[in-house]
Amino acid sequence: MVQKPAPPPGKPTPDSTRRSERSRRAIYDAALALVVEVGYPKTTIEGIAARAGVGKQTIYRWWSSKADVLLEAFMDLSAQAAEAAGHPEVIGDAATYEIPDTGDLEADLKAVLRATVDELIDPKFEIPSRALAAEGVVNEQVGEEFVSKLLEPQLQLYVKRLRSAQESGEVRPGIDPRIALELFVSPLAQRWLQRTGPISYAYTDALVEYALYGLAPR
Repeated sequence: MVQKPAPPPGKPTPDSTRRSERSRRAIYDAALALVVEVGYPKTTIEGIAARAGVGKQTIYRWWSSKADVLLEAFMDLSAQAAEAAGHPEVIGDAATYEIPDTGDLEADLKAVLRATVDELIDPKFEIPSRALAAEGVVNEQVGEEFVSKLLEPQLQLYVKRLRSAQESGEVRPGIDPRIALELFVSPLAQRWLQRTGPISYAYTDALVEYALYGLAPR
């Protein structure tokens, strides 16, 4: 059996893991850039491959559809944002912000919703978010994955914070946190998705105040 010669001294052995990570990162960037530039319907696996400088089969080796590519790319984008903000909370496959617990529920919710407004009006997040949301309406599998891998882990952070508020007496003990969070999260999502009105700090601050007035101990 003939052995392969060792690499010349000083020349590192190619790292296939690092090469694969570079390719994966290029594919993420290409998918997000294309959906911003041409929209979801015109984004194709072929276009992503060409933009990323990889073969089409490289993409199909890791993902089965462009929806899968875009979902994972967007989750990665969210994880990067959380890491940049510091102290990301990792739940399931998603990394996201940890909702602060300063002992002031109103202030904490207003702060995290203001950060959400910033994200929703940032084209880098907004356009792929809308593309995924629209595809999830007509594609059940994409919709389920979008909810389970991205949305629900974020909503569970609100559940955690509301439960802490129950323990401190800021929220009535009989409140269901998973339902309660929809009093301020769902109106924001609806207004953003359907463009029924502008989203702003003043709007989300009002949502928190209205919700907490009904949740406060009587």
